[in-house]
Amino acid sequence: MAFMLYSIDEAIDGVYVVTKSMNGQAKIGTLIHVMDARENSDGIIVDYRVTRTGQNFVAKFETVKDFCKWVRPDKFIARHYDNLTKKEIRQYIRITDRTFTSFCLPIIIVLVALIWIASFVLLKGVLRIVLAVLLSVIAFFGVVLLLNKQKENIKLKLYSKLNIGVSFK
Repeated sequence: MAFMLYSIDEAIDGVYVVTKSMNGQAKIGTLIHVMDARENSDGIIVDYRVTRTGQNFVAKFETVKDFCKWVRPDKFIARHYDNLTKKEIRQYIRITDRTFTSFCLPIIIVLVALIWIASFVLLKGVLRIVLAVLLSVIAFFGVVLLLNKQKENIKLKLYSKLNIGVSFK
């Protein structure tokens, strides 16, 4: 999921979830509160506090884009952070960050290539082309369905764990 700020000033007093570890500071899945941010000629300097431990840190980034790659706003995690484990938060981040191009496209390309190779080796005539096209379409929809199902399952798992008044069948 892409998230961008126009200016680093927009990040001040915001709560973010860390999506990439920073050595000796915040790990993946950590909730931080940005207390101050300023732009220098060298880059961007961000003062933040890790919410669970209360430790203050300073981080330096080259651009606002680099800051946005490091953290993302997530109201769901911020609201229910105390009820979730680090493992659940990491899994939630990993699954929700998947996109069509980063997850589905490589799998689809490999599957379609294997389907076409197998159809040309095993079958003859027009049947191989028809079967290859049909299986390619099925593979496409299957992988997209897999992506959506994984996202839905992790969200349902977390919502049902929190028991926030939503009933699931």
